[in-house]
Amino acid sequence: MTRTAIVTGAARGIGAGVAKRLAADGMSVAVLDLDETACKRVVDEIEAAGGRAIAVGADVADEEQVTGAVDRVVRELGAPTVLVNNAGIIRDNLLFKMSLDDWDSVMSVHLRGSFLLTRAVESHMREAGWGRIVNLSSTSALGNRGQANYAAAKAGVQGFTKTLALELGRYGVTANAIAPGFIETEMTAATAERIGVPFEDFKKGAAAQIPVARTGKPEDIAHAVSFFASEGAGFVSGQVLYVAGGPKA
Repeated sequence: MTRTAIVTGAARGIGAGVAKRLAADGMSVAVLDLDETACKRVVDEIEAAGGRAIAVGADVADEEQVTGAVDRVVRELGAPTVLVNNAGIIRDNLLFKMSLDDWDSVMSVHLRGSFLLTRAVESHMREAGWGRIVNLSSTSALGNRGQANYAAAKAGVQGFTKTLALELGRYGVTANAIAPGFIETEMTAATAERIGVPFEDFKKGAAAQIPVARTGKPEDIAHAVSFFASEGAGFVSGQVLYVAGGPKA
């Protein structure tokens, strides 16, 4: 049986790596991001490798757009039974400089988005008697200076995940979270630029603090997602896996 997966925030970075890995695992993949055109490159790569994928444009924080996106996936790929809630943004600042919009926009994408997508697909999982939900948290959930909004959202993702595991387990649906450490993406490159440090220097500084002495790549997270989404991971649920090159929690 070919499973259908939805990966949000999949036009680049971790999401793109996850989408390509799940396609390589044999799944049909909906590559979902805010800009549908930006998803085409990932879809092309998947198709060139012999996989099946579609590009889907939607704002994960918009209920109507999420409903429409999931309906389209059902029509074009089949009922989704794998969901990876990866879409995210950062609006870093110290608390006294953080605007209400900085706070609300981060909460909206990470938490509201994960809620809306999960609510929209869980009926398909229940009907199938099988489902895999993987939510992206972060080591920032443990606290990180300048990220009160992001840290709170990523900690919230963990509580959301554990509750899903309790509510949906009886239907054959698992829910787990992955908390990446430093991963080389456009987002971390933007952080380096914002603080005025060359990205290579930024990576070297991070690697020096990581026990395995290197920074992570999207493929590292994709490998963990592949495990959680696999047929064999049905007895693993409600867990938070720190993929950070060393112990975090």
